[in-house]
Amino acid sequence: MRDVLRRPDFRLLFAGLVASMTGESILLLALAIWVKDLTGSDGMAGATIFAVVAPMTLAPLIGWVVDRFRRRPFLIVANLVSAVVLTPLFAVDGRDDVWIIYAVAVAYGLSYIAVSAALQGLIKALLPEELLADANGALQTVRQGLRLGGPLLGAALYTAVGGAALAVVGAAGFVLAAIAITALRISEVGPERGAGGWLVEAAAGARHLVGEPALRRVVLGVALALLVVGFCESIIFAYVDQGLHRPPAFVGVIVTAEGIGGLLGGLAAARFVRRLGEVGAAGLGMLLFGAGFAGLIWPHLAVGFPAVVVAGFGLPLVVVSFSTIMQRRTPAELMGRAAAAADALINAPYSLSIGIGALLVSIVDYRVLFAVMAAGMGVVAAWLWAGRSLAAPAPAAAEAESPATPTAEPTPVP
Repeated sequence: MRDVLRRPDFRLLFAGLVASMTGESILLLALAIWVKDLTGSDGMAGATIFAVVAPMTLAPLIGWVVDRFRRRPFLIVANLVSAVVLTPLFAVDGRDDVWIIYAVAVAYGLSYIAVSAALQGLIKALLPEELLADANGALQTVRQGLRLGGPLLGAALYTAVGGAALAVVGAAGFVLAAIAITALRISEVGPERGAGGWLVEAAAGARHLVGEPALRRVVLGVALALLVVGFCESIIFAYVDQGLHRPPAFVGVIVTAEGIGGLLGGLAAARFVRRLGEVGAAGLGMLLFGAGFAGLIWPHLAVGFPAVVVAGFGLPLVVVSFSTIMQRRTPAELMGRAAAAADALINAPYSLSIGIGALLVSIVDYRVLFAVMAAGMGVVAAWLWAGRSLAAPAPAAAEAESPATPTAEPTPVP
């Protein structure tokens, strides 16, 4: 990770992304709390998160749009638009204005897909291949670290100052990200227009995911695991209530413990990817994630805390492996469409499993559901490990070009 952070170009991008990720971590949970405060309804508060996720159905189309522009200018505009999108929150004054929060959540969901897809391409263009895992690990470390305090800070900010402060903080993060990206020096050429119609071009990302064996295995493995991972959104409350006999707010303590593991996993993820390859590292991460759920079968803090730390450690291994193999195995001109298609393919089963988990938790013992989750992830982990030869270990970061030695020409994006 130190190698990639020594590069001035990535350090600048990293600073901007830290600002935007901080704003996001403060914003999302606080929006749901705001809706709960205005309506008194748990269901309407939960619908806020659904409003953010719902635009994922448009991901292939959004990916097609992303691939029609150069990454740097697209990201500058997308971040500034994301900041503007938050300004209607200033108009929210009561229960009748809840629709504004939902509309902002949907618009934010759209911008998140676009920014995420374009960012994958920009990182690929900005860095040599041997530093991609380090870059993804650095970003995942920050994201996991923000889980420790971001949502609590957002809730505290909303309580102290009100909802308008959320718009200010979120917009400031996006503007700072846009400024950082504006300062980047990277040479890009305009993308070539495809010969087929827009529908054929939009589907090209999904076709690439299916046609590339290593990438297909990782995407399918993550999607299969998420068919059961979503159960945890509901059954963690049963674990805290029925198992630990603690109030619902204690879930925040569990999430904090998972965040500690995630922070450690983010720091170590690039090393595992280099040693095992992306498919092997994803398999190991999945195994640790599943082992953590297995530890929650026994409702005791002496077992539960270490278990969620282990689960948290495994998560960044999966995420960094996923991002790195996407960048290494995807042509630059397809990056936006492939990343957006992958997001859609993995978020659909996750959304489905959240609904199934909410139904099952009332009729099936939570310990049985944790056992099902652990077993399912164990099977996926074994399947990924068996395919580790599909992706050889990434080149060592030490082989990367020294940041002190300028390149003859910046990497172009087709």
